[in-house]
Amino acid sequence: MSNRRDFMGMALGGFTALGGIGALYAMKRTWDPLPSVKSAGFTTIDLKDYKENVLATEKWRGKPVFVLKQTKEMIEKAKKNGELKRLIKVNDDYYMVAVGLCTHLGCIPGYNPADESFLCACHGGMYDSTAMVTKAPPPRGLDIPPFKIDGTKLVLGETGPEYEKMLADGTTMKV
Repeated sequence: MSNRRDFMGMALGGFTALGGIGALYAMKRTWDPLPSVKSAGFTTIDLKDYKENVLATEKWRGKPVFVLKQTKEMIEKAKKNGELKRLIKVNDDYYMVAVGLCTHLGCIPGYNPADESFLCACHGGMYDSTAMVTKAPPPRGLDIPPFKIDGTKLVLGETGPEYEKMLADGTTMKV
């Protein structure tokens, strides 16, 4: 009897240990981020193929990101208005890169290439080609996502020195 009782105790202990390990593994899996979230952490954009005054919408962490290559006239206007610091310079070109969600209520503004402006249809807020507010109610310009410049590529989601400078001088807020 003693041997059978010992065997049953050891078998029960072994099954309990296996069940505990399985439960711990399942708990760990629920705490891990989903694969879709992990893969959405960084988005690499090659800027060499973008055309002037043509809005391109990319996706980063489930949010629309507007990319607008600036024309010479847009750059001159930005210099005159003191908004050149909002643009990202890659080689000799300037780009407006911003999260495409209105800072008022989170709507997606539409771009009008003829006026070189964005209009948020929800409450009539307007932004210029550098994504700065030209007509209220939005409280600030469109937010600039964290980025790092890598040659002609822009890596969204990674923080580079250019983005750190924008944060330090108050050009944008953390997204």
